[in-house]
Amino acid sequence: MQTLLGLSRWIDDLNGRIGRAAAWLVLVAAVISSGNAIVRKTFDMSSNAWLDAQWWLYAMVFLLAAPWALRDNDHIRIDVVSGLLSPRQRGWIDLFGHIAFLLPVTLVILVTAWPYFLTSFLQNEQAKDAGGLPQWPIKALIPLAFTLLLAQAVSEIVKRIAILRGDLPEPGAHASAYHEAVTEAALMPDAPRPPTRMYPKTQNQAIDAPRHPDGDRP
Repeated sequence: MQTLLGLSRWIDDLNGRIGRAAAWLVLVAAVISSGNAIVRKTFDMSSNAWLDAQWWLYAMVFLLAAPWALRDNDHIRIDVVSGLLSPRQRGWIDLFGHIAFLLPVTLVILVTAWPYFLTSFLQNEQAKDAGGLPQWPIKALIPLAFTLLLAQAVSEIVKRIAILRGDLPEPGAHASAYHEAVTEAALMPDAPRPPTRMYPKTQNQAIDAPRHPDGDRP
C-alpha cells in the first residue's frame, strides 16, 4: 500500500503543479480579451487569431485544472444528502463512483480522443475563419488532459481504499485533506494506523485515568 500511496502522492503533486499553472491562463485570457476589444474599438482592427486564442486559453484552463479540482475535492456535491452520511459512508460512495463512473467515462473519452486528434493532425487542420489558429494543437490537449484525469482517478481510488482500510485518516474540512493525509503518511510510513472512525466514550466504557494515591479520585 505504501508503494501505491507513493504513486498517488506523485500524481497529486503533478496535477497540482499543472493545475496551478493553468489557473494563470485565466489572467492571460482576460488581458487578450480586453486588449482585443480596445484595439477593435479604437483602431477598428481585429484578428481571428486573437479570438481563437481566447477560447484556446479557456479550454486549457478547463481541461488542465480538472484533475487538480478532483484532487482537492472541489467538485460539486449534493450537500443535503452528503451531510446526512458518515465519513465512512461517503468514502464508500466516492470509491464506487470513481470505479463505476469516473474511470469508464475517462477511458472512453481518452480512447475516442486519440483518433480525433490524429485525424486533425494528419490533415493539418486549420481554422475555418481566415487568419485563425490551426485546430490540431488544441485537439491534442484532449487526450493529454484526460490522461491526467485518468491518473488522478487512480490516485483517488488508492486514497479511498487506504482510508477505508485505516491506512490513512479520514479527511477533515480542508479541501486538500486527502492529499495532506497521503503526504503525512509518506513522512511517517511506520506510524500505527489511525482509527477510521471516532466515537465519544459512553458511560459503559471504562476510562483509563491515573489514580490518586490516597483514594479513587484522580
